[in-house]
Amino acid sequence: MTYSYYPGCTLKTKAKDLDRYARASAAALGIELQELPDWQCCGGVYPMAKDEIATKLSSVRALLSAKEQGRDLVTMCAACHNVLKQVNHDMATDENIVTKAANYMKLDEPYRGETKVIHFLELLRDGVGFDELKKHVVKPLKGVKIAPYYGCLLLRPGKVMAFDDPENPVIMENFIKALGAEPVAYAMRNECCGGYATLENRAIAEKRATAVMDNAAANGAQMMITACPLCLYNLTKNAAGGVPVKYFTEVLAEALGVKEEA
Repeated sequence: MTYSYYPGCTLKTKAKDLDRYARASAAALGIELQELPDWQCCGGVYPMAKDEIATKLSSVRALLSAKEQGRDLVTMCAACHNVLKQVNHDMATDENIVTKAANYMKLDEPYRGETKVIHFLELLRDGVGFDELKKHVVKPLKGVKIAPYYGCLLLRPGKVMAFDDPENPVIMENFIKALGAEPVAYAMRNECCGGYATLENRAIAEKRATAVMDNAAANGAQMMITACPLCLYNLTKNAAGGVPVKYFTEVLAEALGVKEEA
């Protein structure tokens, strides 16, 4: 299976572990991730202004590049996934944005959201299948209680992201089970950690992150996993708690026996 791959800026700097463990795990599963050539930063935040177009163009370029390659576009970072998925939805549903993007980019043919954007977790669920993933696990994480942390960006807005049920998601729990570990159920797994407030009001970020981590710890979590670099930073740096936080790709690579090779 070959897919176009958009890593995003953070995976080249502060979140290299998210990327390198993903690549090693993908290879172990027979998945080829072909990084898009000359990709640009997606902006990290989806612009809410209805008439905003300039900040969406880098995402359109990535989406168009994947279309030209004839492949689905895989993302790893929750923030990048959110931006690319929402911009792709705009291109499929808003003729005004389609026209403006085509004019800005001087396209011979407008891009209309033809590329399918999927997160690596969705690829594991729908492309590989969790039952098949189990067969590749060589180091089951038996007895490890892992709290999945979804945060905001993978799940919302629910109708656009179509990642899982935004109120009661199960994809990360099923992922954890496939690795042989025990998923921890806790109330704040899909609540905001306050990461975007870190620079403006650190006290809010600390309060939110601590609430998330305390809730996971109170329910027996020995570890938390996430797909979001900002969430990992906030939970690690601002939460007053001792539960270690890792990228989901790290525990995947460990279970597949390729962590040391990554």
